[in-house]
Amino acid sequence: MIAIIDYRAGNLTSVNLAFEALGIEATITDSPEVVLNAERVVFPGVGAARAAMDNLAELGLVDTIKTVVARGTPFLGICVGMQILLDHSDENDGVNCLGLVSGNVSRFAPTDPYDKVPHMGWNRVRKCKQHPVFDGIENDSEFYFVHSYYPSPVDWACVLGITDYAGITFSSAIVQDNLVATQFHPEKSGSSGLRLLKNFTEWTPA
Repeated sequence: MIAIIDYRAGNLTSVNLAFEALGIEATITDSPEVVLNAERVVFPGVGAARAAMDNLAELGLVDTIKTVVARGTPFLGICVGMQILLDHSDENDGVNCLGLVSGNVSRFAPTDPYDKVPHMGWNRVRKCKQHPVFDGIENDSEFYFVHSYYPSPVDWACVLGITDYAGITFSSAIVQDNLVATQFHPEKSGSSGLRLLKNFTEWTPA
């Protein structure tokens, strides 16, 4: 069973419907026990970093997430669910995050007035290396983005894919052991997004 973490925000229903379309069982939950017993865990994201961290703390899910990642459970973070995996976000005047991936989250600061913030819509993802979650997905495939902040991991060896926007080349997909995360929304990204979600459900981390 796949646990979709309910942290009182996020694109929960869309993610669950995407798994339903794939014929894959998933459940939306805010229960630490259910998350701990899940075969795979997804943290979907829409919202702000501070609210996400505050709600996770209130629900007793901060240590739960750290436990499932530490013991090797396949884990997928999406959008804000990717950003809070890093050490710190500049959003909301600065907030400390989960610290599972070394790095910081910064706000786009475009100099071109045509580059709007938030970055919203379809954009290309260039693969940096091969990985099972991208099997069957062409390089430079387009995925759907909605975000004002972008993640910058310290170690670029963990970066799976990159995307260009507002004069910045940012990490739009990362992997670290059993943890994988995307800045884009696979559940809103058509066939390529569904393929990525299916690949995640079949991925056995080394």
